[in-house]
Amino acid sequence: AFMLNSLPLLVCVGAGLVGGVFFAFSAFVMKALAELPAAQGIQAMQRINVVVLNPLFLGVFVGTAVLAGVCIFAGFFPWGSPKSLLLLAAGLTYVLGSFGVTAAFNVPRNERLAKLPPESAEAAAYWPIYVREWLLWNHVRTIASLASAACAAGALAY
Repeated sequence: AFMLNSLPLLVCVGAGLVGGVFFAFSAFVMKALAELPAAQGIQAMQRINVVVLNPLFLGVFVGTAVLAGVCIFAGFFPWGSPKSLLLLAAGLTYVLGSFGVTAAFNVPRNERLAKLPPESAEAAAYWPIYVREWLLWNHVRTIASLASAACAAGALAY
């Protein structure tokens, strides 16, 4: 019982934290980087993409994905209750919309950007495309993370 009661709280906090990080990028970080000369914006984003791979952020990001996966399974027991449906929704929106979108869309763009010398013509040509596409998918994962947090919060009411 303790695990099922603490699970939505942990997912709510984790998804909310991750959603907040993503929101910051959507709201102002990428705009600031895009306003820099291309080589400087590219260099800054390349550093961010290295520095973000740290135990604290990855612990919350991946740990929340694991807990969200547990929510998916917990959503089937008992099937059909408001709490189970909210747990299922919290799990699916985070696993697919936050973690899945990151892996499928943001990471490949980050990897491509990492291979480009910041001062190169190829990097300068790719930078506006990167910013536009990366931001689109960042908006998706921001909304998914926050929706997951909201569903997990709702599950706490039951």
